[in-house]
Amino acid sequence: MNVHTSEEMAPLTDARSLADRLQRELLPGARLVMAWRADGNGDSGLSVLDASAEAIAFARRLLDGALPNEAPGSTLATAWAMADGTRVAVVAEPATPVADSLRADWPRLVRGMATACLQLRRAQERMVALRKSEQLQQALYEIGDLAGSDLDMPDMLRRIHAIVDGLMYAKNFYIVLYDDVRDRMNFLYFADERDPFVADPDVEFGADDMPDSITLALLRHGEPLQGTTDDIRQQLGMSAPQAAALADPPGTGPESEDWLGVPMRRDDRVCGAVVVQSYDRPNCFGEEERALLLFVAQHILTALDRHRAREELERRVEERTRALQQSNRDLQAEIVERQRAERLQRALFRIAELSITAESLERFYAHVHDVVGELLYARNFYIALLSEDGGFLEFPYSIDERDIARPARKLSSGLTEYVIANGRPLLADRARIDALGVQGLARSMGALAFCWLGVPLYRDDNVVGVIAVQSYSPAIMFTVRDQELLTFVAHHISIALARKQAQDRLVSAHAELEQRVEVRTRELAATNAELLQQIGERLRAEQQLTHQARHDALTGLPNRNQLLDRLAAAIATARQDPSRLFAVLFLDLDRFKLVNDSVGHSAGDELLVEAGQRIVSMVRAGDTVARLGGDEFAILIEGLEGQYMAEELARRILGALGQPCWIAGREVFPSASLGIALWHARYRNGMELLRDADAAMYRAKAAGRDRLAVFDEDMREEAVKILDLEADLRRSINGDGFVAYYQPIVQLDSGRVVGHEALLRWRHERRGLLIPPDFIGLGEDSGLIEAVDWVVYDQVAARLAQGTDGYVSINVSPRHFRSPEFADRLLRLLATHRADPSQLRIEITEVALLDDVPRALRMLRTLRSHGVVAQLDDFGTGYSALSYLHRFPIECLKIDQSFVAGLAGETRPESEAVIRAIQALAGTLGIHTIGEGIETALQRDVLRELGCSHGQGFLFGFPAEAMVQSPERVASH
Repeated sequence: MNVHTSEEMAPLTDARSLADRLQRELLPGARLVMAWRADGNGDSGLSVLDASAEAIAFARRLLDGALPNEAPGSTLATAWAMADGTRVAVVAEPATPVADSLRADWPRLVRGMATACLQLRRAQERMVALRKSEQLQQALYEIGDLAGSDLDMPDMLRRIHAIVDGLMYAKNFYIVLYDDVRDRMNFLYFADERDPFVADPDVEFGADDMPDSITLALLRHGEPLQGTTDDIRQQLGMSAPQAAALADPPGTGPESEDWLGVPMRRDDRVCGAVVVQSYDRPNCFGEEERALLLFVAQHILTALDRHRAREELERRVEERTRALQQSNRDLQAEIVERQRAERLQRALFRIAELSITAESLERFYAHVHDVVGELLYARNFYIALLSEDGGFLEFPYSIDERDIARPARKLSSGLTEYVIANGRPLLADRARIDALGVQGLARSMGALAFCWLGVPLYRDDNVVGVIAVQSYSPAIMFTVRDQELLTFVAHHISIALARKQAQDRLVSAHAELEQRVEVRTRELAATNAELLQQIGERLRAEQQLTHQARHDALTGLPNRNQLLDRLAAAIATARQDPSRLFAVLFLDLDRFKLVNDSVGHSAGDELLVEAGQRIVSMVRAGDTVARLGGDEFAILIEGLEGQYMAEELARRILGALGQPCWIAGREVFPSASLGIALWHARYRNGMELLRDADAAMYRAKAAGRDRLAVFDEDMREEAVKILDLEADLRRSINGDGFVAYYQPIVQLDSGRVVGHEALLRWRHERRGLLIPPDFIGLGEDSGLIEAVDWVVYDQVAARLAQGTDGYVSINVSPRHFRSPEFADRLLRLLATHRADPSQLRIEITEVALLDDVPRALRMLRTLRSHGVVAQLDDFGTGYSALSYLHRFPIECLKIDQSFVAGLAGETRPESEAVIRAIQALAGTLGIHTIGEGIETALQRDVLRELGCSHGQGFLFGFPAEAMVQSPERVASH
């Protein structure tokens, strides 16, 4: 029960205490005590106005149930219970005698006035509590809004501080986060009037950093703490901080007159704390502030969690957005490719349709021009056809910016005649056209084109004309892809042209027939017979065209389109009846190009026809044998009982093909590689079956040719691995996956390091460190190896710029050496890194030298003029064209490690003889030699005896990222 004097009494509306008001209103000058107690809501009090101890004790007894008439002497007393159950007692000690009328009315008056005063006081308290509740609720709403806002963390925490400062005294306020596992904390927010500490959320503190921190003690204690800093240390059993520590971070800073800290909890674990403190206001915080700060602290923690969750969500959304963007780009690329295929397919359909619907050949040519113009640049376009006697070149259609008219001419040495004579497409820029003119093979006729593309038109395997496009601007260049596209389209144009000419002949014949009917009525019978003959010819022509559209023109076998149709039917049947099994056999003749190159394309065609007949003779009546193009055949086998039947048929086919045959007067022994793909429900169309059968065929060819292979999951996984490795290769080029390892090159006499060879290594994120044989083939196939080489060259140049003893040699492939820009690009790279060119050497092979001798000589001289010298690598394993070697500025020869390895064992005499010859050649040319692959002291000693001055190999050091610096001697391993 709280006891107040009249000066300490809680104020009412007139700023007077309850007892003072009762005294003034009822008994002026009396000593008075008023006591009340409400057990339900905890409201109780004692207001005393100069009352005696005896009166105070009696008032308390009245609350406990004593009767008013037991009051001592002249004391007035009354007690009652209010409507809400509050017990009230008033005891007065009058200064003068009280009249009987006043004594009788006094209890009633006291009750009414006291009850009204207590009710007023409680209403005031409820209003204050309501305002505090509304203020707290508004603060929590604002904290919640801040958590969901776009503000950054520091701004959000500053606003939270302002909200807390509006609820209590919080000028000095900070928030810490705590890792209870590692016992480390970091200051997320810190605001203080005296402590100059600046909070860094990324900096953590522990017991070693702040041994006297009461903040850390609060986090370990896990319960709210309040009082002066000395009181809290005594409560926690902490020693007083050293004087020198007063300038340390928070927790060991200025002493506080009042300090209040409450923990923040997450799942019963302390994860942080909120602290307020006062340096000049003692007893600033009480139980109400403690409860308020506890409540607010949990909402601050919730706000922090929501803010971080929102940031994490935004980060994940951003990552997902990037992934979706990449997927969208890939999808767009696939859509572009599909649209291109659809445009090509539509073009072919239009060409086939035009052959029937065009009113005349002139309109047919014009429509064909429109179709080609949709596929590639065709502003300058013409169709050239041989005359019936083959002596003239006619131009039934020509549209050109410069050559308005293109009259017929006798066959000469033009580009068009060159394509007709060779029967192959020609893609030539201005330089190639001029080169053909210099060689006397072909020349431009009419306006000079900057780029010219022409493909032959065939009829029954004979070239009858050319379709050509050309550009007069260097900005427009045709590509190999354009050539392939135009060649493919030209094949269908040839078919459509033959169909159109046949149709025109039929139309002409029909018109002539009508005229003859009108003129020669009496010859009706003969005319009818002739008409029937013409109709038959038309039907045969249509049948022939239909047959040509679905059959190979050379072998008469079904073509790819017919095979895909039958595959689609087989797949539909197999899906309806899962017991139906079929397979696709993909066959490719081995070394067919050798036949074409040796005895000519006509002989190659004979071989293809013979191969097709032999394949047909081996299959069953219901099987389909198709020629896909070139020397590729495919066989559809239905009604199989199992894989063994497909393999047995494949062996019979290979056996039949392996029998000798006479082609162009020569006996040849053909063979083939064959792949098998069995039907599986995962296949969606026939192209996928052909693809896997093709992959199996290449597996058979890689295994040695003249054999078969069945597509299985291992092949699928291998294909996926190759795709994954290629993707990793592309990513590593843009990252830091490729590094240069350095192997020392030493003087054999002294063991002194004179230089290093930079060797390529790949740090694969899953497979570890890879050497070139693990990925060089894939890099060359994909064309990425050049980019990889330049990554290593850049690292070497940067390493030279840092300073090193001796030189560093890099390997330069023939692919690089063929580029006319290689020397300039390498010198620019050295200049960019400010590296000394005289410390760099290039290692090239004999193949690179002899590929184009004049260009190689110019490039080596350019590099040598800037200080970069060349070494001939793997000498003795290539062409060894000694007649050319003396012409090149070669600094040294590197003896191939195969000869060095042969110095031990039975091959030593032969290896010594080769090395002695190389030494003699090097001495004649005035250059030194380097022995590669030295692994034993015996090899080193023999090389030294034979006159070899330098060497490298595992005996002197393994390739490593760090270089061995001179003048150290390299110890033998």
